[in-house]
Amino acid sequence: MNQRNNYTQLEDFLEDESFKLWVYFNEDEQGWEEWTLENPARAKLVEKGRQLLLAMKIPNSSFSTSTIQAALNATWDKIEIKEEKNINKKSILKPWKNKWITQVAAIFIVGFSLVWVYDKYLTKYDSVLTYNELLKENSGGLVEQTNNDDKPQIITLSDGSSVLLQPKSKLSYPKIFIGNQRKVYLSGEAFFEISKNPQKPFLVYANEIVTKVVGTSFKIKAYANQPDVEVVVRTGKVKVKSNQLIANSNHQEIVLLPNQALRFKRENLTFNKITDITQDEALNNSISNIEQLGFEFTDIPVSQIFKTIEQAYLVKIDYQHTKLKDCYLTTSLGDQPLPEKLKIICQSIGNNTSYEMNGNQIIIISNGCN
Repeated sequence: MNQRNNYTQLEDFLEDESFKLWVYFNEDEQGWEEWTLENPARAKLVEKGRQLLLAMKIPNSSFSTSTIQAALNATWDKIEIKEEKNINKKSILKPWKNKWITQVAAIFIVGFSLVWVYDKYLTKYDSVLTYNELLKENSGGLVEQTNNDDKPQIITLSDGSSVLLQPKSKLSYPKIFIGNQRKVYLSGEAFFEISKNPQKPFLVYANEIVTKVVGTSFKIKAYANQPDVEVVVRTGKVKVKSNQLIANSNHQEIVLLPNQALRFKRENLTFNKITDITQDEALNNSISNIEQLGFEFTDIPVSQIFKTIEQAYLVKIDYQHTKLKDCYLTTSLGDQPLPEKLKIICQSIGNNTSYEMNGNQIIIISNGCN
């Protein structure tokens, strides 16, 4: 297992059986994923090895027999020219009379083919920024939250903003936002509800894109192993542009309004703005509870309001049912972060009502309605 720490060439990975099992069958007994993420430079080499293995599974229908034969002839001509420059200038046998030389030339062609496939289909991801590379650019200390659970996790930031972090996702953020911007870093998928502060814009760095808001709710889907990065706006206004660390990309800002989305295509580093998400089948099918449930309540039992919040955020709210069974509220919670929603509800109930929040567990403390 420690031997791979010395891997410096693609061949080292391609000859490793455990690496092949990880790439082809997602078997990770050797901890390839964690080992890869430990080092950004290593991650690039691992990704190239992974892509080459996947390329080998592409049906070999691109090269005809005549094409390969011509390439072999051209290869041999180059070998002859090089040999003629040698001091001894030995006579050279034709490759077709030398089985070993033919095999060498064939290996060259196979290698050339793989490089051609890699350049044509796979190098489009060379400019993909990884989560670790973005963190490397950040000089300050950050807190990292990783969701290894099978359900979303709620994260409350120091400015009151809330983030619903999906499984297999990571979010890095400062304990306290300082300076004139609020920056966080995402790998995976999350739904954001940002506390309004026009003087201090909120920026989400998610691989190739940067999303800028001052107070709104939106979703970002930015998994490193998927071809697209998506931003979907629920309320407010969002500005999206490509990260300045990306070469050959357009840094123009795209403005998104409610029910609009943007799809960044890694293949050619282009943006595709979607003015109505209901017309996009993929986006329409991926809408979560928090994106479609309403938070406008008119004379509604507080128990029903709590149930709506539980469904939207996938949290558990504990409260004394007997004390709050006759409580009815009229309120508009809109795009406020979860802590702000809970604060408004508690103030509306009155009688020194408060809440405590521990991860996805919420406890309401109250003596009953006013």
